[in-house]
Amino acid sequence: MAGLTLTHFNPVGFDGPVPDTLHVGADGILRAAPEPGAETLDCKGSWLSPGWADLHVHVWHGGTDISVRADQGGLAHGVTAMADAGSAGEANFHGLREYVLDRQPETIRAFLNIGSIGLVACNRVSELIDMRSIDVDRTLKVIEDNRDVICGIKVRASGVIVGAWGITPLRIGKRVAEIAGLPVMVHVGEMPPTLDEVLSVLTPGDVVTHCFNGKQGGSIADTPQLMAMAKQLAAAGVLMDIGHGGASFSFRVARQAIGEGLKPYSISTDLHLRNVHGPVYDLATTVSKVLGSGLGFEDCVRAIGAHPRAFLKLESTAKPGARADFTLFDLVDCDETVRDSGGDTMRLTRMFEPRLAILGTHRVEARRVAPEGVNA
Repeated sequence: MAGLTLTHFNPVGFDGPVPDTLHVGADGILRAAPEPGAETLDCKGSWLSPGWADLHVHVWHGGTDISVRADQGGLAHGVTAMADAGSAGEANFHGLREYVLDRQPETIRAFLNIGSIGLVACNRVSELIDMRSIDVDRTLKVIEDNRDVICGIKVRASGVIVGAWGITPLRIGKRVAEIAGLPVMVHVGEMPPTLDEVLSVLTPGDVVTHCFNGKQGGSIADTPQLMAMAKQLAAAGVLMDIGHGGASFSFRVARQAIGEGLKPYSISTDLHLRNVHGPVYDLATTVSKVLGSGLGFEDCVRAIGAHPRAFLKLESTAKPGARADFTLFDLVDCDETVRDSGGDTMRLTRMFEPRLAILGTHRVEARRVAPEGVNA
């Protein structure tokens, strides 16, 4: 593939300065000057950001009953990096790695589920029934054997999963993460455990996913004290992640939290088979909803770019010598009604529209997954 020169773009969300013109070599590495015969792409004023990163997806297709194929949330939709959020536990992580992580062009990392079986039969067979569900020694061994791709421990700490076991699985997961030197990503939702119990276990660097869910009894908006606790933790370095999903994002909660100064660290989809055809669709639609809920444009871009990339230890740079990793996109005027996880609606007047994903030697024309009857 020939080299590529990008011109007439508007950079946003980078760590450090970006030159007016970018040169990508045939090997996918950024150059200080164009290669002979390089193609020139006039970006016509579109925004250029570090490659979009989705910190919460489920892409162990066939290994669980909810996972999509990684292609459904990847380069074709502007996403160059993603993290599978606990689809696999220690007993089946080898399959996720061999058939997904090591084969996809996208950069994919994974949170290892503290439950040995992961999400094989999600919400039908819980991965956290009792102590027989967790094997600490095997989990630590899988982490040691796969440190290049495992980015944390995933614990689903809500009543539909843990039942009467309550806070114990999270405490075990946190201890395993501490031993391994990794963060925890905790799924919050229905009691038990109570949300304040969950939040009290976390330390800086851990991730609260579904941070703006609207489930009564499991939402930071339930009481002023819980909102204050979430703000304090975020200020201390606990990372708030959207994790939209099919049941875990509320416009009402997002507006309140953002209005009170609680900005999400990362905007993610929780993409899986039960929401990929609505209400989630893709990362572009999800970030547009958060923009519509009051988060500023540049904060939105950092929440799908620099922030999750930093968590995954990926650069957000345009320096010569780095691997090319960019998303070219527009912010377009629209008139589209979208839904949150509870069925509430919002009329959007601005929409993120990915145009091109560039990752090393991969250059993929990208577009949003438009709901049926909507022209993207």
